[in-house]
Amino acid sequence: MNARPYVLREASWAVIKSESYSVAVLPWGATEAHNYHLPFGTDTYEAEAIAIESARIAWERGTRVIVLPAIPFGVNTGQLDIPFTINLNPTTQLQVLHDIVSSLEGHEIDKLVIVNGHGGNDFKGLVRELQGKSGMLIVTVNWWQIESGKAHFPDPGDHAGALETAVMLTLAPDLVALEKAGAGAARPFVISALREGWAWTPREWTKATEDTGVGDPRGATADAGKQYLESITAKLAGLFSELAACPRDGLYRETNPRQEQSD
Repeated sequence: MNARPYVLREASWAVIKSESYSVAVLPWGATEAHNYHLPFGTDTYEAEAIAIESARIAWERGTRVIVLPAIPFGVNTGQLDIPFTINLNPTTQLQVLHDIVSSLEGHEIDKLVIVNGHGGNDFKGLVRELQGKSGMLIVTVNWWQIESGKAHFPDPGDHAGALETAVMLTLAPDLVALEKAGAGAARPFVISALREGWAWTPREWTKATEDTGVGDPRGATADAGKQYLESITAKLAGLFSELAACPRDGLYRETNPRQEQSD
């Protein structure tokens, strides 16, 4: 396979030197259990593959975008009693992101898109903190929120459910052991506000789930995953292209002046 010029871990210095990139993309996943049928690296596989496919679409339209190597560790404080869950605290993530942004700024890249693959990662606060220290435009995207899974799945699930399983059946079918999947049953909170979602606290994963999954994955198909991926990667590619075409100081539309009405 020829190296793809929009994938940094494949590209050589000769390729990088010959291109002029305008948008960098950082896939960010996690390392954690995903029921009995999906690999610990599911979140990273998904984030990286979605970022790369979206970059391919944008590149073929003329957008010079580059996908950085994926970060495989996320915020997993609620799963640390599960062996080989690897946790990065938010403060650690902030320092990692700070150093990546500083490196990119030295290379005259001023736009970065974080493609997040893990629900425990929340980059909004980190981006707000960096906003006062950096001139970088940082956009964060949770790939499963680009388009509602309910348009493709009767019950998408929350973690290792039908949506995520279908996506992995498309991206890495050899790593999916659907016959081993648990039902993905979850124990709801006792407190009504937490159940309804207007109050929040982190879940303790082994207490909240039977098999580390939330949502029944057993009806997932690769065809459904393919259709969902095609839809969201087209939209994400559009974001990359729009960002590349937008001047750094031209992010906002001018308001139309109020037209005076004639008598």
